[in-house]
Order: sequence, then structure tokens, then C-alpha cells
Amino acid sequence: MNETISTRPATGLRLAGWGLAAAMLATPFVAMQMTKEVNWTSSDFVVFGAMLALAGGAIELLVRAANGAAYKLGATLAVVTGFLLVWANLAVGFIGDPDNPQNLLYLLVLASAVAGTIVARRRPRGMAVAMAAAGAIQLAIPIAVGAMHGPEAGATILYTLLWAASAWLLALAARKVSPAG
Repeated sequence: MNETISTRPATGLRLAGWGLAAAMLATPFVAMQMTKEVNWTSSDFVVFGAMLALAGGAIELLVRAANGAAYKLGATLAVVTGFLLVWANLAVGFIGDPDNPQNLLYLLVLASAVAGTIVARRRPRGMAVAMAAAGAIQLAIPIAVGAMHGPEAGATILYTLLWAASAWLLALAARKVSPAG
């Protein structure tokens, strides 16, 4: 029995996602034409383009392997949160300025999310644990280095909540998976 699955909604979302990535990459170029305050080098564009490609590819991989909206949303939120974490850390840093070596500790957050996803083999229950761990590490870093004040506190709370929301969605997806699945 052949079943035909419509790919129209997924194709539209994919085009919107990649279109958003292209617009994000083009924005600093356009801004550079209008103001001297934006001054990206070619290496800035290469790094940002690589980040967008990695994030987009990860979302594609996770969403294609997914059944259910909770998994797709949770996995996408995890990738977007990781992307924003790296982007913000490169741009302004979380602890002091971007050159502060303590900002390298935030690689542990990303590493725990990625490694947990790999170990879980993209299964929602294991990914939920990995995203919860990423949130816990996100919260622990500024507390451990004594930087849980001012803007650092706000950013930490925001990112911790994003990791927690991803973990919750993935845990919800795990409950919907049948014992045989």
C-alpha cells in the first residue's frame, strides 16, 4: 500500500527558515552600506554563515527524524538556543567583554546539548535530559564565577528558561512515543 505524504507545509517552513537565515546574513551587509557603525570583515561573514548553515542543517536533520510537533518544536528551540548562545558570546560575551576567557566556559553548555543528543541517538527522552543539563550548566557558570548580577543575570535566566522549555517539549514528545517506538 503506497501512501502519499504531502510535503507542502514542511517545504514552506523549510523555505521560510532558509530565507530567514539568508536575510540574517544579508542584514549586516546592508547595514554596512548605510552606516559606518556596522563594520564586518569577510571572516565575520564566513563565521556567521557557517553558524547559520550548521544550525539550519541541525534543524533539518532533527525535524526530518521527528514525529510530532512537540519534538520538532523542542529540537528546533534547542538548536536556536545553542545558536543564540554562540552568537551572543562571540558578539558581546556573557561575562564581561567577549575576550574574557571565562566566556569559554559556555562551550560546556553547547557541548552538553550536542553530546547528549548524540548519546540519546536523537530520542526525545534522552534529549530532554541533555537540554535540562544544558540549562543547569548555563545557570551554574555565572554563579560559579561570581558573575550573576546585572545583564549577566538577565541573560542567564533567559537562556536557562529557553533550555528548560526545550527540555519540557522533548519530555512531552517522549511521553507520546509508544513503548514499541
